[in-house]
Amino acid sequence: MAKKILVVEDDKDSRFILAAQVRLIGYEPIEAQTGIEAIEKALVEKPGLILMDLAMPGMTGIDAAKALKENPTTSHIPIIAYTAWDGEQWREPALEAGMVRYLVKPVMPQTLRTTIKKFILF
Repeated sequence: MAKKILVVEDDKDSRFILAAQVRLIGYEPIEAQTGIEAIEKALVEKPGLILMDLAMPGMTGIDAAKALKENPTTSHIPIIAYTAWDGEQWREPALEAGMVRYLVKPVMPQTLRTTIKKFILF
């Protein structure tokens, strides 16, 4: 059974592409469209890694990451920011929220693969 990666992205097309990349690398993508859904799925699915968009309606990826890090059941799961938002005004809060890496879209497939392999839980 492949290790699970939670792909959190509100844009349907972007989520589809990222999930396909995760699948091609050899992992099982679990998809969430919102921050709230990400928290719910992380609790149920127990992924080995979360790829989190930052700009989502309702709850930002930063707020979702904070909630996941505050919950003892999900606090150990590495979260990688996967966003189009570039710049220190977004990077700093994401890392302070507990994200382990900040990737700016578009990300080269090899960079995505290397980053996932570095952080995914075994």
